[in-house]
Amino acid sequence: MIRRLLTLTLLTLCFIFTYAQQKKEILYVGTFSVRGSQGIYSFAFNRAKKTLTPIQQVPGLESPSFLGIHPTRKFLYSVNRGKASENETGGSVTAYTIDAKNGKLTVLNTRSSFGAEPCHISFDKTGQYIFVSNYNEGNLVVLPLFEDGLVGNPSDSKKYIGNSVNSERQTSSHLHSALISPDNRFLYAADLGTDKLYIYNFNLKTGTLDDSKQKEASVKPGCGPRHFAFHPNGNYMYVAEELSSTVATFKIDKKNGDLTILQDSVLALPKSFAGKNTSADIHVDPKGKFLYMSNRGYNGLSIFSIGADGKIKLVGQQTTGGNTPRNFMIDSKGEYIFVAHQDSDTIAMFRINAKTGMLAPVGKPVKVPAPVCLKMIALP
Repeated sequence: MIRRLLTLTLLTLCFIFTYAQQKKEILYVGTFSVRGSQGIYSFAFNRAKKTLTPIQQVPGLESPSFLGIHPTRKFLYSVNRGKASENETGGSVTAYTIDAKNGKLTVLNTRSSFGAEPCHISFDKTGQYIFVSNYNEGNLVVLPLFEDGLVGNPSDSKKYIGNSVNSERQTSSHLHSALISPDNRFLYAADLGTDKLYIYNFNLKTGTLDDSKQKEASVKPGCGPRHFAFHPNGNYMYVAEELSSTVATFKIDKKNGDLTILQDSVLALPKSFAGKNTSADIHVDPKGKFLYMSNRGYNGLSIFSIGADGKIKLVGQQTTGGNTPRNFMIDSKGEYIFVAHQDSDTIAMFRINAKTGMLAPVGKPVKVPAPVCLKMIALP
């Protein structure tokens, strides 16, 4: 009898602990302001049941299209196409507090993004600065963050002028993303309009960007670098080439931030695919074994294996069951991939095979109007 009671008690405690852990995983969804979208959506992810349960809708400025979670997990930031005030032009950046108990968001403040159509936001590792990429403006802006999460005035900015060979998409600079290196020393910025990656020495004390030794690296003309991801070991960078539906692999010199190209224009789609496609998001799994890239038109994810030398090899594709998979994310444990379908208003979930990297659909897609960015947080 005592043994049975102990067993039941242990099972109950395990259930309570597991449930507590599950309800603290929150998925935030950035959207375009079309088809009735209410701004930013949040869901509780139940890992055991593999379900997403709605928590909150946060109305705000037009199209909070890309999100970033602060390193402290206390704040969330969005870049918006809507302007901060009537007196300003371009887009904006909004800061939110994250409730540590339930993950709900509360607006802190909104500042200008100092450029038209901001499309990407990221942080330095200390959380003292954010980096905003303005697509149409072709500029990069560094904004300081206060301890209470408020966004300050720019500490630096870079304006780019140039073009490349695609007469429709590359008539001017289109900065699409910027990320700090894993050691917080170098900032890299991808310019779709010029086929270049810019490299800066990041000054943490002043929040400024200084020219690095190399200054820039290039991919093949017409490829259009969009998003990029670092390998967990910090030695390699993988670049989604939007216009050619391919991937470039770079070796990173950790001493000076220089980039050496190892592979360019690695094909991501089946050779039999003859339709139109633009690649979008790209991520490495937490163990550094596999690389994934989303494709709009083919409507699926490309799957690559990563060798010991950092080079990639295409091993397959997974259609995602929706239209225009613009953005996706891999959970921190490397078990699931969540995919946002911009034009079919759904978020789909896939289980990752740890040995092969291949994907299997899980559960039913969740309905969200025009989802274009996914970020997940495990609350403390």
